[in-house]
Amino acid sequence: MKNFLCMVALVIIPLAVMAQHEEDTENGVVSLAGREGFTIETKKGDFVFKPYLLVQASGNFNRYDDEGLDLAYNQDNVANSGFSIPYAVLGFTGKAFGKVSFNLSMNAAASGGALLQQAWFDVELKKQLALRVGKFKTPFSHAYLTTLGETLLPSLPVSLTAPVIMPYSLNAVTPNIGTGFDLGVEIHGLLAGKFGYEIGVFNGTGAAVNTATKTLSDDWHIPSLLYAGRFTYMPKGVMPATQGNPNRLNEDKIMLGVSTSINVESESESTNDFRAGLEFAMLKNKWYLGAEMYYMNVGFTKRQKISESYNYLGGYVQGGYFVAPRVQAALRYEFYDRNGTDANGYLNMPAVGFNYFFRDCNLKLQAMYQYIGRSGHDTQLDRDNDDLGIAVHSACVLLQYTF
Repeated sequence: MKNFLCMVALVIIPLAVMAQHEEDTENGVVSLAGREGFTIETKKGDFVFKPYLLVQASGNFNRYDDEGLDLAYNQDNVANSGFSIPYAVLGFTGKAFGKVSFNLSMNAAASGGALLQQAWFDVELKKQLALRVGKFKTPFSHAYLTTLGETLLPSLPVSLTAPVIMPYSLNAVTPNIGTGFDLGVEIHGLLAGKFGYEIGVFNGTGAAVNTATKTLSDDWHIPSLLYAGRFTYMPKGVMPATQGNPNRLNEDKIMLGVSTSINVESESESTNDFRAGLEFAMLKNKWYLGAEMYYMNVGFTKRQKISESYNYLGGYVQGGYFVAPRVQAALRYEFYDRNGTDANGYLNMPAVGFNYFFRDCNLKLQAMYQYIGRSGHDTQLDRDNDDLGIAVHSACVLLQYTF
């Protein structure tokens, strides 16, 4: 009985001081945001262990234009609609010995290598210098680096996730601008309480691959990996990785960032993809504002015997405002020069949504509608090709539970 009471105390006592461990238990999926949670901690405080869970269930509607459809086979304009489970994440995170943070999470809604969503440990030598090793988010894009359960809208910007369009003879190579999760190693830190940096080397194969598959670059004779770096300026202290939380309505934070990367021979040893991005984010009481602009250059290797390279631009601006203590209105506009800067025409994509945060139960309801517009194309064929694979009208209602 005495041992049982001791175990109960170890679980209950940390709940009162949970907020101090928020930074220690960073996981990129669930933010504590000052709320209490289930945590196990030793009496000395040299070991903190926190399990977490995120489940999302959504209803989706997507309507595509006629291009790309074969009406002779009765292909429907409405596709990829119905119900889905975008994420079903179970994981644990914590800190040991006052300097080693760790995180492991599985996404049961994924398949293959993407089942392992994250697996990393982080050794903090001091605030200015830490080393992270494993599978985690690459240092590129405010949209990806936001805590998964705290995004303004339920869908990431299309300009980050949709593959580019190239001349038909080259369309086997279709990278997208976002890089997301990957396996690698990085050093990072916070200087003077307001300058952040992350510099890392990754496989460059994305979240679906957990094995070492790379070789040496034929052209540059260096390992064919993803080399990435990100630098941020936060004059009012560290910017929380959230795009709106009812427990953070008294924040006053600003973040400016720049990032760049080169994915060496990233597409079946055929291209070298260079990316660069600019970021802005702000939390001011009930307001959240965010904006990004990103650029990608796709250059072919010598063995492909293609001298041309292709340049792409994308970006968005978005904002959210708590019109009531638990109701957040959301707007986003994004553009995507998907067919490259050498060809006229681009996609413009407005979206509108709202979020409702249920009281005292960690439930969040999100809804959004997005329209894909096309502007400035030289021909109707160019216009039709530019949005291939992207729904012109899309709507989503998502219910999320976190623990």
